[in-house]
Amino acid sequence: MITILVVDDDDIVAQTIERTLRRHNYQTMLARSGVEALQISRRHIPDLVILDVLMPGMNGYQVCREMRLDPQLAGLPILFLTAKGKESNIIEGLSAGADDYLSKPFNIEELILRVQAILRRTRGASTQVKPKSRVIQVGEAELDCRNFQLHLPHGSFPLTPVQFDLIYHLIIHAGEAFSTHQLLKDVWDYPYDTGSPDLVRVHVKNLRQRIEVDPNAPAYIRTVPGHGYAFYPGQETTE
Repeated sequence: MITILVVDDDDIVAQTIERTLRRHNYQTMLARSGVEALQISRRHIPDLVILDVLMPGMNGYQVCREMRLDPQLAGLPILFLTAKGKESNIIEGLSAGADDYLSKPFNIEELILRVQAILRRTRGASTQVKPKSRVIQVGEAELDCRNFQLHLPHGSFPLTPVQFDLIYHLIIHAGEAFSTHQLLKDVWDYPYDTGSPDLVRVHVKNLRQRIEVDPNAPAYIRTVPGHGYAFYPGQETTE
């Protein structure tokens, strides 16, 4: 059974989320603080974490960063669910390593849709189209699906699960531009009109900072004005 850890110091909110998840046949665990969330996650690794930001002691951003530094928890899907809903808060949360960000007050149906989409993407659906033995080479870019690394002339770059899914989609459609809404559907598997375009923008920004020589003048992940983002593979290579 799929297990979801709910981290929130507000008992009413936590219990509401817990009841909703159980109605959809998810098993739940509860934590009332960031420290408790880390302790529970290390003892019983969940399939997904729904994480509040404003908590006593260690806040949600700190918890997320700590999880991303822990080899056991680094690939754990994290959904922020918080009252801090300004664009700067969303950017900070996604930059900390979260997969998605939903602001309070929230719609229960949208929460479930996002949970379902994250779990579909992270629990094996992607491996059906990305065989682990596969190496994709386009131009001077080589994406190794066995160890989730992107190899470019200036270096090799390990990717988070979200970064891998995003770059995979762009590479296999090299030169084709995708809008943020298209990427939310194609990469994140979100139904129409759910998910935030900021989710895409921040992950693109983080990916550029990881793989580009100059993130401010990206050579590979480019913005196509009026259309979205596209991957350009550089010079064609020969065997």
